[in-house]
Parts: sequence; structure tokens; C-alpha cells
Amino acid sequence: MNALDYMKEAIDIQSQSIEKLMNQINRQYREAIEMMKACKGKIVVTGVGKSGHIGKKFAASLASTGSPSFFVHSCEGVHGDLGMIQKDDIVFILSNSGETPEVLHLLPTLEKIGTKNIVLTSGEHSSLARWCDIALIYKYDKEADHLGLAPTTSSTMSLLIADALAIALSRLKNFDKETFHLFHPGGDLGRRLSVDE
Repeated sequence: MNALDYMKEAIDIQSQSIEKLMNQINRQYREAIEMMKACKGKIVVTGVGKSGHIGKKFAASLASTGSPSFFVHSCEGVHGDLGMIQKDDIVFILSNSGETPEVLHLLPTLEKIGTKNIVLTSGEHSSLARWCDIALIYKYDKEADHLGLAPTTSSTMSLLIADALAIALSRLKNFDKETFHLFHPGGDLGRRLSVDE
């Protein structure tokens, strides 16, 4: 096999898992969207590693589409950033295993603060899935690298689910083009929206 074959194989592995994702979207996903829609505070997204990178993008997407949100790195959380979180907030946790130690260290304080908590994980019976109010579970066959270790399929699925959640939430809130422009006046999108007005 050559480099292009390796690329195609990686894409194929991830595509197969994405195709199976449609049948995994269940009532827990609806409940999570309803909880986020009813949120009186902000949606605080947390995670570490590749899940943290996906989490940053998720928080940014939520904020730009009508749902106030920000990202707190789980490691920074236990070093003071938990002070950003209040009782009316929802904490949305991303952890592929559901056993990420840095995230688990947040739980005693989150419990004392009294937040509602959602986890996105493949660990159906994990500590986070059991502890959170809502567990959003996704399944995949394997990671796309030759070692089966690098977060590839799992991170792609997390990103896809996060985008879908943000879009569904935005639509339920009747988020419109004018408000999108208000939050996004810069760049090519801002220019195009200015022309449309």
C-alpha cells in the first residue's frame, strides 16, 4: 500500500462508523438538547487531549449560534477555573473513555456547585456515564490509525455529534441570520452577511 491507500483506508474506517451513528441517536440526545435549551446560565464545555480540542470548537459553535458557552480545560479547572462555573450552568463533558482522571477530579466540586451535567462518551458503563445527569453514548469499531490507538474515529464522531447538537439547538431557538451577523461581524461570513442586508 502507498500513502494514498493509507489515507483512503483511514477515511473508510471513519466513514463506516459515521454511517452507523444515525441509529445511535436516541432519546438521551433529545433530553440533552432540551436541557441545553432550558439553560438559564451558560453551557460550560470541558475535556482534555483531543476531546478538549473538540470541546473548544463545540463551545465556540454554541456561542456563535445563540447558546452562551465557553470552554474550561479540565486541568485548569482544578487549579481555579472551576470558579467560572455557577449553579445555573450546564457542564458538558467530552471524554471518549469516560474515565479521564483529569475530568473525574472536577466532579466533587461540580456536585457542590450543583450544575447539571452531560457527558459525550463511548464508555457506556464508565464513571462519567454513571455520574452525569445525561450520558450521550456513541459506538465505533476502531480508530483509523494502524495501531488502533490515536484518537481519529472517536474524535471525528465527537466533532460530528457536537456540531449536530449545536445546529439542532440553534434551530429550536429560532436563531436567525441577523443575530448570527451580530455575533459574527468579521471575516468573509461577516462581509457576506453585510451584503445581504
